[in-house]
Amino acid sequence: MGETLNQMARAAMARGDGAGARAAVARLVAQHPAFAPGWLTASLLELQLGQAARALDAAERGLAVRAGDPALLVQRARCLLATGESDAARAAVAAAEQAVARDWRLQHELSSICGALGDYERGARLLAGARISRPDDPALARDIAMMLRFLGRFAEAEACLDVTIRQAPQSWDAYPVRSQLRRQTVERNHVSELEAKLRAGAGGAVGQAYVHYALAKEYEDLGVWEKSFMHLSAGATLCRRGLRYDVADDVSAMGRIAAAFGQANLATGEKVAGDDAPIFVFGLPRSGTTLVDRILGCHPDVTSLGEITDFPNAVTECAGGVSASRQDLIAKAVSVPAARIGGAYLARVARPGYGTKRFIDKLPINYLYAGWIAAALPGAKLVHVVRHPMANGYGLYKTLFQQGYPFSYDLDDLGRYIAAYLRLMAHWELLLGERLIRVDYETLVRAQERESRRLISACGLEWDDACLAPQKNAAPSLTQSAVQVRAPVNTESIDQWRRFSAQLAPLAARLRAEGVGEAVLF
Repeated sequence: MGETLNQMARAAMARGDGAGARAAVARLVAQHPAFAPGWLTASLLELQLGQAARALDAAERGLAVRAGDPALLVQRARCLLATGESDAARAAVAAAEQAVARDWRLQHELSSICGALGDYERGARLLAGARISRPDDPALARDIAMMLRFLGRFAEAEACLDVTIRQAPQSWDAYPVRSQLRRQTVERNHVSELEAKLRAGAGGAVGQAYVHYALAKEYEDLGVWEKSFMHLSAGATLCRRGLRYDVADDVSAMGRIAAAFGQANLATGEKVAGDDAPIFVFGLPRSGTTLVDRILGCHPDVTSLGEITDFPNAVTECAGGVSASRQDLIAKAVSVPAARIGGAYLARVARPGYGTKRFIDKLPINYLYAGWIAAALPGAKLVHVVRHPMANGYGLYKTLFQQGYPFSYDLDDLGRYIAAYLRLMAHWELLLGERLIRVDYETLVRAQERESRRLISACGLEWDDACLAPQKNAAPSLTQSAVQVRAPVNTESIDQWRRFSAQLAPLAARLRAEGVGEAVLF
């Protein structure tokens, strides 16, 4: 009878019948409290309904009935992740690892929890175990490739993506990732394969866009510049067509921020316990923020938390939650006491076991919040990474962002967005003065030691020679620069955009029209 009710509940969940599932689960756990699978279903339902605490309680009750049950151990870890108890979730993952050793599905599920927790070594290990049973499973191969890419194990990642593409040719997102894993050569590339995919016309707009981006990268590596940009433009156009986006909304929001946040807001800042721990690194995406993060992260007194959204979330939370409009959110945010935002942020990022004095919060778009950061956390360091606007624009345009940055797929949109960003940063520079630690990407890669020493000193740290070898930083990298940061610092990409100056003319024209001067552009 317990199994019958369990199946009824699962069926109701599958068809989206929340009321029916709740009724079946209520009967199931009331009539069969010693039936462990019932508690698993109850936990899955509560999590599906957004009740993480209740889901955790159900998982715990199931484990009280059947201690060591692999599926319930995985579910407990998942629930702890959902409740925000990251350290407890890590412990639960470790406790579940051996229990799932003979079940490839549970190993796969547990690896995804590892990914959410940033434990990519364990996640890769679990997926490797799962592949023993399923060596040709394309989904497993793809997921392990992503883990290996984050860890800098690019040859292994490419081999896994070869399996994915061979077994599931419709895995379109695998193609550009594979092309990015190494420099393509005349002797070893995928151009013929990718061109054939385009000629076949499979995959619709999304699939074709992915293939175009892969070809753009491979032709760039081969020095076939015109074909590279042709495919890049075709891929970007397909991506832009699929978006409902108006860059004017972003431009307007940045203008409103500058108008709303002034010296009076900054003056409300007051000391918050622990506010000297964060080092914020921000700037336009593809400006070099990852390189700066890796340099700082090499210091023994610093831990990088990666691209976390805790500060924007703290601002939104303190302003009363997500508002109907950006204008409303900005108006509310400027009226919130700065110390409240600082306390909310530090509560979000408080995690034991860093073992270092300071941590890095590297979220590029924190440039929107620079004034709030300075007011809310008077002891924090703010590092603004700047890159030549044409080089930065090209870097954005050539990157296929799976989420976010919708302004990056059209050169006119890019010009308008970059100009608005430059105006906002001019406002922050005027307001914050020396609080903003400016790092020029081109200067950094040309004079690595001098600029690295200046950066470390400005962040209040003693010099350490490890900061000269960011390519040796073993920490995972989840950014679009995951491959580049494993190579020694170089000047290779500084003038790459100039090869395409004719094709990028619309970007330059828009920047000029927005008031960006010739001295900055060229």
